[in-house]
Amino acid sequence: MLEREDDARARRAPLLAVVAGHAATADAHHAVRPDPTGSGARRAMLGALADADLDPGSVGHINAHGTSTLLNDAVEGTAIGEVFGDRVAVSSTKGVTGHTFGAAGALEAAYAVLALREGLIPPTANLTDPDPSIPVDLVAAQARRARLDAVMSNSFGFGGYNASLVLTTV
Repeated sequence: MLEREDDARARRAPLLAVVAGHAATADAHHAVRPDPTGSGARRAMLGALADADLDPGSVGHINAHGTSTLLNDAVEGTAIGEVFGDRVAVSSTKGVTGHTFGAAGALEAAYAVLALREGLIPPTANLTDPDPSIPVDLVAAQARRARLDAVMSNSFGFGGYNASLVLTTV
């Protein structure tokens, strides 16, 4: 359940992860044409890192929005590569939830929390033949074990809305 950390601690509820930083961007022109540069996605990721006071090297896994379309996967993958380089493990679980916008973002964050807590990055559900030109370390075939201190979850929506969360252990 998502709640304020102080409230969870007061109830003595188990804490799986905390939101260390978040950011959202909205680019109105995306409602009429997509942004092939990924500038909004980049700004959201950099803003979430700044809000968490973390550098890109602190994040070990990104649960990407992953629309499984050639244009959008390339745009998001390129933006991730520009922010993080090719050293962060990337997977996407959006293929499981489809285009349900808010629900997809919430479930993507839940997958990121589970990866963080279990040290197990899930394979990408919707991409079995990754484009080799996308400069990221895509976890495509099977789950991967990793020691994770911070993860990021992205949710990019219709009309240029971009949101990124940085989650850390407690």
